[in-house]
Amino acid sequence: MRHNKKFNHLGRQRGHRKAMLANMATSLILHKRIETTVAKAKALKIYVEPVITKSKEDTTHSRRVVFGYLRDKAATSELFRTVAPVIAGRPGGYTRILKTGFRLGDAADICIIELVDFNETYKSAASTPAAEKPKTRRSRKKATTDGEAEAVVVEEK
Repeated sequence: MRHNKKFNHLGRQRGHRKAMLANMATSLILHKRIETTVAKAKALKIYVEPVITKSKEDTTHSRRVVFGYLRDKAATSELFRTVAPVIAGRPGGYTRILKTGFRLGDAADICIIELVDFNETYKSAASTPAAEKPKTRRSRKKATTDGEAEAVVVEEK
């Protein structure tokens, strides 16, 4: 029976799966976005978010723990130098999964997994509508009500 065994093994043995997730996490940190299948992206999200949380505290111990997960010196230094200061104020949810369609060969669900704070498109789109508000037709009605009030005053005279 498989009761309470919720981890997706991705059709791989333990060593292969750990190596694949470490390589994918390294690529995600270095490139800020990667394209993969939805199942691998969900497994990667579970793998990489605690690592990013650990990088918020820049100590020798946390660097060694993160290096144990990533197994790459360049990715570890990139995580602590570039990524950690940007995500310091975020309490969690460092990655975003965007589904893009199906792969041509085997019709697998394909998606893009990216670091949330490093997508410039979403940052600029979120700030633009708040900056400029469109004019509504209600503002024109106020001008007509002022004209009616003046007309009433003229009739009283």
